[in-house]
Amino acid sequence: MTGNEDKEEENISIPALALLNKMKSLQLATIGENNEPAISYTPFIMHKQHIYILISALAAHTQHLAKHPQAALLVIEDEHDCQNIFARKRLALECDAQFIERAHQQWNDRLDLFAERHGNTVALLKRLPDFSLVELTPKHGSYIQGFGQAYRFNGLALDKAKQASATIEK
Repeated sequence: MTGNEDKEEENISIPALALLNKMKSLQLATIGENNEPAISYTPFIMHKQHIYILISALAAHTQHLAKHPQAALLVIEDEHDCQNIFARKRLALECDAQFIERAHQQWNDRLDLFAERHGNTVALLKRLPDFSLVELTPKHGSYIQGFGQAYRFNGLALDKAKQASATIEK
């Protein structure tokens, strides 16, 4: 059996935020038909304690989020940048999802941030009627910095992360 213990608090904010700032897309796991898991990817932005994605109604993950407004996210270090393929830096988050209406001020504000980060394509996507802005609110997550360096936290409280350890019980 495997049990988990949490050690003292660690501030992993700097390396975890550096990873988030470096990567422009995330892996998105949603709940599909018949509660089956589905995975995809999408570009993202961060603003305050939320992550935003701009997704098409033609994509399965958009339909999944409309029916089951929760998702798991993974932002992971590029294979070409890692020192060891088994120990890639990664941030995993479990989130609640909420669609932002086009009439809401957040729609324009967040799409401006998308354009700053992801370029001119955003102006085209903004005009397409099938695109939705989704706000993802992290409930809890983990950050792996390398072997023996796993941390858990609530929300996006990276400064209050606790180092996790696994033990084998006999």
